[in-house]
Amino acid sequence: MSLIVQKYGGSSVRDAERVMNVANRIVETYDKGNDVVVVVSAQGDTTDDLIEKAQEINPKASKREMDMLLSSGEQISVSLLAMAIEKIGRPVISLTGWQAGFRTDSKYSAARIHKIDTERLHNELDKRKIIIVAGFQGVNKYDDITTLGRGGSDTSAVALAAALHAEVCEIYTDVDGVFTADPRFVKNAFKLDDISYDEMLELASLGANVLHNRSVELAKKYHVKLAVKSSLSKNEGTYVKEVDQVEKMLVRGVTRDNDCARVALCGIEDTPGKAYRVFALLSQNGISVDLIIQSIGNGEKKDISFTVTESDLDHAVQILEDNQAELKIDSIKTRRDVSKVSIVGAGMVNNAGVATTMFEALYNADINISMIATSEIKISVLVDQKDAERAVVAIHDKFML
Repeated sequence: MSLIVQKYGGSSVRDAERVMNVANRIVETYDKGNDVVVVVSAQGDTTDDLIEKAQEINPKASKREMDMLLSSGEQISVSLLAMAIEKIGRPVISLTGWQAGFRTDSKYSAARIHKIDTERLHNELDKRKIIIVAGFQGVNKYDDITTLGRGGSDTSAVALAAALHAEVCEIYTDVDGVFTADPRFVKNAFKLDDISYDEMLELASLGANVLHNRSVELAKKYHVKLAVKSSLSKNEGTYVKEVDQVEKMLVRGVTRDNDCARVALCGIEDTPGKAYRVFALLSQNGISVDLIIQSIGNGEKKDISFTVTESDLDHAVQILEDNQAELKIDSIKTRRDVSKVSIVGAGMVNNAGVATTMFEALYNADINISMIATSEIKISVLVDQKDAERAVVAIHDKFML
């Protein structure tokens, strides 16, 4: 007998028909003799609808009260799915995050899991019950409900798989697995049979929306085998694991991320510690920075450009403007209509010429590059947002993916 953790996203349970479809899939796994623990997201657009309701009442509602509200979406999903499994005639119980033992810190709306008390879970599994757990949520030391932020249900599922030593954590979405590029606009993109944790982590961080990067980090840390599958078909998915043939495919995927904006600090004093003070200030205010370019300087001045998420842009600019005189910055310029296009592949580390091939593809497509960042297994460039899809297609074709 194996213990299998499954996670179903909001689109997989968006209406009664899909809830029953998911219930049948869970029962099929259970009837093979497996113990099954299931994590479910809120149905369809429920979370967005709840946020809209909050905006109607109080646009500046506290994060604590928002967590109270948003956690209700998953509670609806787990109860409806449990009812569907009851209808089929199998033993089942639905649990909220705190009932399932999720203990978190107190950072409302972006909580981190501290531990999972598995006693209740083991008791229910000993009774041969299917357990349906509300994803995305836990409880802090004050017994307040917390939510885990974007991609929280993926993180909940992987954390449960680690805590319960599951054989596999199956992430069900509305796609067949992890593709070499977004199949919606790259027609010859194909599904990967397997991918390494590091490659998947980079893809998730760079705009691939199949898995959230926090869940992949957790899976790598605790050696949880992940399977990305479609809830709408029986096709074999993609396995995320330690991969032993990193040289079989030079580039594993091409991604596009439109959620970025560029900030340019022009004419900043060229003295030691200036870059540190700029980025320390942003970090202290919870703003993450990605691509960074610093000019070699002109006289006693230099320019520093970097990217942030578009949602962080206004906050970042406000912080910099408030400290502009102290930091001795001549001007601050921003641009929103940019996209980050990236290639990822563990095989890149031992192969020269990968960047050249990527840049040649963009040159042939007449696409200009404004920023570049590299690591051992990725290369990212910043391009005009209007060119991003063409860039992905051109690079994908150039590497013959």
